[in-house]
Amino acid sequence: MIPRWLEPVREGARTISVDQLTRFAPPEDADTRAGATLMLFGEGAGGRRELLLTERSHDMRSHPGQVSFPGGAVDPGDASSEAAALREAQEETGLDPAGVEVFGRLPDLWLPPSNFSVTVHVGWWAEPSPVSVVDPAEVHEVLVEPIDELLDPEHRFTVVGPSTWRSPGFWVGENKDVLLWGFTAGVISRLFDHVGWTLPWDTDREEKLPAHMLAGRERRGPRGDSADIDVPQPNTSFQGD
Repeated sequence: MIPRWLEPVREGARTISVDQLTRFAPPEDADTRAGATLMLFGEGAGGRRELLLTERSHDMRSHPGQVSFPGGAVDPGDASSEAAALREAQEETGLDPAGVEVFGRLPDLWLPPSNFSVTVHVGWWAEPSPVSVVDPAEVHEVLVEPIDELLDPEHRFTVVGPSTWRSPGFWVGENKDVLLWGFTAGVISRLFDHVGWTLPWDTDREEKLPAHMLAGRERRGPRGDSADIDVPQPNTSFQGD
């Protein structure tokens, strides 16, 4: 049974539409690749609302240091998309899937650059288990982010990327120096809008997307200093309002 504070998310996952999340719905005639992620809500000390996130390794060729929900491609051996999301979460964070109650899913979302059709499964961490980095080659840090800090207007801004591209952005992590942007930030921002959790924030406040978060092997500096490398199009389909 989910806690009362999470009921709006259950209803929101049921009622939100694709066009409230992204400009791109999976094309009916396209041979897309199936992906699955886990948007896992938990409750910490003192009833603190939390969300599980991962930060990719800074040495990854693709999108180093990018923050996301645990997840990945659906494998042929997975019993379902939900099973794939739980498997990926376990592989990335050490999470015990037995302690997770999946109670909803968002509409499938299409990522044109990679041709993934991604299903975001929404879950309640009914029986929390220890989480940490399992494979440092893939994950730099596992974040259990307080939702109240995600909602704090001081931690919110608009990310500006190549070709006037825009994305919701958040500063996350213990020191609020880890950049959350793109697909995951868009899902969080728009779902929170939909369920009425969002607090007024300065949408004119902008942060430039560091080049190394799009490609290359450069490490992130304090507050995400830019790196002088080639910048491909971002792996996201979210646009700012």
